[in-house]
Amino acid sequence: MPAKPFSQDKLRIADLPAGGTLDILLEPNAETRAAIAAELGIPALRKLRLSGKLRPLGKADWQLDAMLGATVVQDCVVTLAPVTTRLDEPVERIYLANPPEIPEADEMEMPEDDTTEPLPAVLDLRAVVTEALALALPPYPHAEGVDPVSRTFAESGIAPLDDEAAKPFAGLAALRDKLSDGDT
Repeated sequence: MPAKPFSQDKLRIADLPAGGTLDILLEPNAETRAAIAAELGIPALRKLRLSGKLRPLGKADWQLDAMLGATVVQDCVVTLAPVTTRLDEPVERIYLANPPEIPEADEMEMPEDDTTEPLPAVLDLRAVVTEALALALPPYPHAEGVDPVSRTFAESGIAPLDDEAAKPFAGLAALRDKLSDGDT
């Protein structure tokens, strides 16, 4: 008989089975889902589930491979009508006991691998699921049948700037076309 999946939202790393894989199943109750929805600024979170495995990587590091399943309700960016979206997203995290040092600087580039994090003393699965959900939310939800809104602003007598003209190379393309017309 397989072991019952771990279903609490906090895991003490020191208590994890040495060399063994831990099944994870997190299904927050309605009160916790409402708190997460409020934290993310969305009207409702109907369903939320994180299921997967936490397995050791070497002697001290751990890897979380899971699936986030959620049914979220957001406001339409045009009409403010409720928009329900089903999300199914993979969640991958690698927790390193000795992560590479991050240089301190006013400006620095983000590393290409954004799945690695320092190994915490306590792994907060609620924080993991909240972060994964925040990253998976549609940025501009639209109600069914609603077209995106397009607005143009310009002073009178001036042609408004449209999306096509705002592209970085639109001016160069127009110059190229003008020069090529002059060659003929």
